[in-house]
Amino acid sequence: MLLKLTLLAVTLFVAIQSVAAFNVVVPAQERRCFFEILKKGDNLHVSFQVGEGGHLDIDFWMTDPSNTLVEDATKEASATYNHEAKVNGKHEYCFSNAFSTITEKTVGFNALVMEPYREDATHKADPLENEIRELAAGIQEIRNEQEYTLARERTHRNTAESTNSRVVWWSLFQSGILFLVCVFQITYLKRFFEVKRVV
Repeated sequence: MLLKLTLLAVTLFVAIQSVAAFNVVVPAQERRCFFEILKKGDNLHVSFQVGEGGHLDIDFWMTDPSNTLVEDATKEASATYNHEAKVNGKHEYCFSNAFSTITEKTVGFNALVMEPYREDATHKADPLENEIRELAAGIQEIRNEQEYTLARERTHRNTAESTNSRVVWWSLFQSGILFLVCVFQITYLKRFFEVKRVV
């Protein structure tokens, strides 16, 4: 039994070849591209979210080894794409900020490459193995949701800090104006009540 569980754990670690979570800054009028080497039947899962910059949107596309467009999105704030490789080779995905003239964007993204499970003809499927595979897929979904939640929290925190800073500066400005009005009123009223003596 222990041997089966160990074998299953190793199979799960091999099935999920690579998981990568990155944050990348995409300057205005530029793009950032990444690639994964996939075998036919592998599944590439890319999820992203724009954390900072402008209207929190970015262009995204994915191409296969023959440069055929597989996925395409314009001005997305966050999205998730799955692609099953039809051919072996380098599959590329890019984030473009070409439509922005000034603002750079910070994009957080995950790339997950999964090999399909190929059952051995001599090995009969065990219900426990199937359950563990389902649990592993569920855990990956939870990880993706946590990363999405962290990115949203970072965005909201930056918005709250920016708003707080603006409120502080506006309050200081209003206090300064109030002080100047008080000084003006005191000097004006003082002159109003001065007695002018005629000699």
